[in-house]
Amino acid sequence: MSANLDEKLTPIYEEILRRNPGEIEFHQAVREVLESLGPVVAKHPEISHAKIIERLCEPERQLIFRVPWTDDSGEIHVNRGFRVEFSSTLGPYKGGLRFHPSVNLGIVKFLGFEQIFKNSLTGLPIGGAKGGSDFDPKGRSDAEIMRFCQSFMTELYRYLGEYTDVPAGDIGVGSREIGYLFGQYKRITNRYESGVLTGKGLSWGGSQVRREATGYGCVMFTAEMLRARGDSLEGKRVAVSGAGNVAIYAIEKAQQLGAHVVTCSDSNGYVVDEKGIDLELLKQVKEVERGRVSDYAKRRGSHVRYIDSASSSVWEVPCDVALPSATQNELTGRDAAALVRNGVMAVAEGANMPTTPEGIRVFSEAGVAFAPGKAANAGGVATSALEMQQNASRDSWSFEHTERRLAEIMRHIHDTCYETADRYGRPGDYVAGANIAGFEMVAEAMLAQGLI
Repeated sequence: MSANLDEKLTPIYEEILRRNPGEIEFHQAVREVLESLGPVVAKHPEISHAKIIERLCEPERQLIFRVPWTDDSGEIHVNRGFRVEFSSTLGPYKGGLRFHPSVNLGIVKFLGFEQIFKNSLTGLPIGGAKGGSDFDPKGRSDAEIMRFCQSFMTELYRYLGEYTDVPAGDIGVGSREIGYLFGQYKRITNRYESGVLTGKGLSWGGSQVRREATGYGCVMFTAEMLRARGDSLEGKRVAVSGAGNVAIYAIEKAQQLGAHVVTCSDSNGYVVDEKGIDLELLKQVKEVERGRVSDYAKRRGSHVRYIDSASSSVWEVPCDVALPSATQNELTGRDAAALVRNGVMAVAEGANMPTTPEGIRVFSEAGVAFAPGKAANAGGVATSALEMQQNASRDSWSFEHTERRLAEIMRHIHDTCYETADRYGRPGDYVAGANIAGFEMVAEAMLAQGLI
């Protein structure tokens, strides 16, 4: 057992391992939080007495269901659907749906557990949840995706509601999928309950900035980290992984703040564009044509290098700032060491838990400013909550107003993490600050609400 885990928390973690066998990502997410909580438990013995941590690590509800659907040739397929409603302590369950072949219960539980603290940090009244399916939307027609979404929602709808559980999108679930899911929910319930899903289209209850929010928020948090060190993003060389929604809008906001973004990637490989990523071309390839980053490289010009991911890592590209925005555990200890050798000064997680524990340790020992996903990528769920607020008041805000609110929230999250870390004798440790601040808010509410 690592020395980083307080002796009072070691038996709790061992029991979690026993009760949740094989759920490696969930174990990793829980341990990462527990490693920060020793001083909190010592300061507040009532937390141990009320078994707050034990309760918080056990989801309030776990749903697993069959999703049968037919493809365009009439062949029947059967996928598995998940929704882990982890904590409603601070508000209705809130968290995205992920459609990807890698989805299993352990991954959904890790995402839902992270979501509790992420949502807490926003300061908005939302609980934590996550869901999805092992369905792969890649290569499927719109009609096939519609039939899958309708079958998925036919089972899930009974557990949802604007005051109960409000899903959003995640990997593999964009505005198209949200539209099909919402349509089926409306059809089954006979209610236009626009607040039951977020990430909707602007013409039917969606919020400005929602598509951009996770990427924008990650860069806003990065800018605050650098500001705290007396620096800024202006002129900084930035490496971004991923080429989905989060990565694209992280690139956009970084460029707006004067940074020079030189990379993006997908599961096959990555591009290095020394002239700076051509955002409009990337959007055309990824959002319109649903192509690969290799297609971007071919059309961008001979100065662009495309490197197969089997031969090297995007994190070998020298940069001042790294924004891992693809998927969990993509940035290893070896990758972190390469970034440190090449002079990286700040790393902010656009994806959920993209850095391995060894990678985080390398950054910490090197004095690199490191922002965990539960803080840095909270802009997406924060703007989802703003969408819920607009739906509840039958209102619609401008892009500028919504972006200002997002910036305020990300600044609040940064300052909360920074001040909490300082209060517990861990100055500049955003991991500890995020874990402790998020936990304290949830624990306080759980103590107030009794044994539930």
